[in-house]
Amino acid sequence: MNSVKWRNKLANSLPFYYGWVIVGSTVSVSLSTRTVMAVAALSVFVVPMTEDLGWSRGLFSGAVSLGGLCAVFISPLVGKWLDRFGSGLLLSVASVLTGALAVGLSMVGNPAAFYALYVPGRLIFSGPIELGIPTAISNWFIRRRPLGLAADAVAKGAGLTIIPLLAQFIITGWDWRTAWFTLGILTFALGVIPPVLLMARRPEDMGLEPDPAPNEPAKRVSAVTESGSPSPAVVTEPSYTESSFTVRQAFHTRAFWLLAAFTALAFMVQAGVSLHQVAHYINQGLPGPSAALAASTFAASQIFSAMFWAALGRRVPVRFLLSAAAIVVAVAAFGTSISASLPTELVSAATVGFGVGGLHLLVRLAWADYYGREHLGTIRGFTMSAQIGGQAVGPVLAGFMFDATGSYQMPLLVFTGAATLAAILALFATPPKLLALTQEPAGRTT
Repeated sequence: MNSVKWRNKLANSLPFYYGWVIVGSTVSVSLSTRTVMAVAALSVFVVPMTEDLGWSRGLFSGAVSLGGLCAVFISPLVGKWLDRFGSGLLLSVASVLTGALAVGLSMVGNPAAFYALYVPGRLIFSGPIELGIPTAISNWFIRRRPLGLAADAVAKGAGLTIIPLLAQFIITGWDWRTAWFTLGILTFALGVIPPVLLMARRPEDMGLEPDPAPNEPAKRVSAVTESGSPSPAVVTEPSYTESSFTVRQAFHTRAFWLLAAFTALAFMVQAGVSLHQVAHYINQGLPGPSAALAASTFAASQIFSAMFWAALGRRVPVRFLLSAAAIVVAVAAFGTSISASLPTELVSAATVGFGVGGLHLLVRLAWADYYGREHLGTIRGFTMSAQIGGQAVGPVLAGFMFDATGSYQMPLLVFTGAATLAAILALFATPPKLLALTQEPAGRTT
């Protein structure tokens, strides 16, 4: 039995919507592949690797930025692939490569080797992983899209809570090389099989209705042929309709450019604070294990954050939620700059995570709600350049400012201002006009 027929048989036998199987598959990737090359996980390696190998913080941070910049060039191609073929194979291959690169990082001894391994890993994280997971979920959900994205965000937060503590535990007990090797094996174990076996591009490809209403079975919208392609049967009217912008149409809307600018600023702060927060607290005099709690607290708060923002996702206009999340991040960045004890560290890290969790979920929700599912991968492929650009600038900016001043006070104040500006821009990102011509999900307002 081929994988297409097997997935259809499974979908027909389940007592719940198959979209939740898609979410479950992305969860396995978020708990492993997505976490290993995240800046929050890398943050616990900053001090042990730079001290052991004699590197500067700026040099170390540059690998994050370079990997992100390289992803700018492949993201449009990745987006087109997702629209045509879906996320399953892409996420599986990304997991294999990420695991191999993490194992390789356990053996580095010079900057060239570190860059040769971490830059591709960061490229995979910033391109295929960051595009593939939310696009897969958004393609299967409309009405319950905030809940689907929140489920993955909870998994991501759980991974980012566990992995930094696990890495720090291994670094303390053994060394940073053993920590990288362990993370690589974890990626092989969790990130490869579920997406390639279980994921399909869209519900229509399996003859299912997208996101059926509560207490209604998933309606068959077309019969599936032996080859796995839908036959030209009559399509059942979905419970919810949506806009479907092409890339060209999206480029001509004001919201596209405002969301892009918001994303660049907000994710500059996210990446800069995430990578350097542990090093900041060590620089403030806290011991390594205590400082590492910042990374795990930051991640754990994203679990609760995702549920909070998702609950509001169909009740409050998304631009207002984006602005509120950015304000939370601005306040938290300022709080981080003046924190020098374990209690204030934990409060600041939790607040940063709460705001960043909102940014991750709400940005993905805004793009999908504003521009629809049909060309979402391609549109997001182009707009990822804004997110990646911000994530590339933040870490290296903070790293070189630290090298110049011996403190993280200045970059954290810069991040406070950037997040505040992002909050203002979000307020003007009203839904594009085509959205007003179609039926919106219940609870949506403009």
